[in-house]
Amino acid sequence: MRAGLDATPLALSSGGLRRYTEELLRALTETFPEDRFVPVHERPGNRLEKRWWLWGINRELNRLGIQVFHGANFAVPYLPLRPSVLTLHDLSLWMDPRWHGNGSRDRRRAPFLIGLGIATLIITPAEAIRRQAMEHFRLSPARVVAVPEGCRVLPLERRPEGPPYLLFTGTLEPRKNLPFLVDVWREVRKQAPVELWLAGRRRPDFPGIAPEPGLRLLGEVPDRDLPGLYAGASAFLYPSLYEGFGLPVLEAMAYGACVITSADPAIGEVAGEGALRLDVADRRAWVQSLLAVLAGGDWVERLRERARRRAAEFTWERTARLTREVYAEAIRRF
Repeated sequence: MRAGLDATPLALSSGGLRRYTEELLRALTETFPEDRFVPVHERPGNRLEKRWWLWGINRELNRLGIQVFHGANFAVPYLPLRPSVLTLHDLSLWMDPRWHGNGSRDRRRAPFLIGLGIATLIITPAEAIRRQAMEHFRLSPARVVAVPEGCRVLPLERRPEGPPYLLFTGTLEPRKNLPFLVDVWREVRKQAPVELWLAGRRRPDFPGIAPEPGLRLLGEVPDRDLPGLYAGASAFLYPSLYEGFGLPVLEAMAYGACVITSADPAIGEVAGEGALRLDVADRRAWVQSLLAVLAGGDWVERLRERARRRAAEFTWERTARLTREVYAEAIRRF
């Protein structure tokens, strides 16, 4: 098999789209050495090829001898000259316009590619998103496949030194519900001397959070430093309003973090019994749960151990094997 994967997300400095694309490429290459998996980059060309998704990409796929194309970022070639697979990471683009200030192109394009059958098959990262996609786009169940993402555990080099801290990692964007998190932390801080650390790339449409004593805005953190951040945190907090999978939750669990997250359905599929899941409308429950975690106890260590065991079930190798099955089925159906 010779498959091409859209390499556009690799231009991002961090975030879930980049992590998904680079880890899937790595796992496919390692798991199926007899196949060829090619990252497809936009190439400069003539005037027609400047309309990349209409003309240029098919010319490039022909040049590379690609049998099936995987659009890892909501897009596939507009002219269906070969089978294609589209990963629909979530439906946030169509749920609240405030969540994506610059998402108008994907919001218009993806329904056309999905609804008209231009994408042969659709991958979603969770069963909850699969059901939502079928309902929203009126898709046949046979066209949509849930393929869970994975987690690769890196060596734990060192833990941060200093005062106890609560941690959030992920792209800083509107639907992550960070003003709520800061508000909860301020209430907890009245009774427990703990800092709040926010790590991740700030998206342009995120209004920002003003610094204050005890609040650390770490910005983008190198992958090698993430294990120590996760393992050293008193708790990992993820009050997202909506997720397609929740990679930061899974990664935090893999390093034995005490995870408190929202009751989002997709996150629930990932976390299982390895995290506390709370309604983001219940501010009091978040405050009380955090104070209980900071007070310690055997139950906290049991939760950390359940988190490790649950996270170990998710590997990028499994993601690669299931994804390749989708490629083969797309070729068969085309």
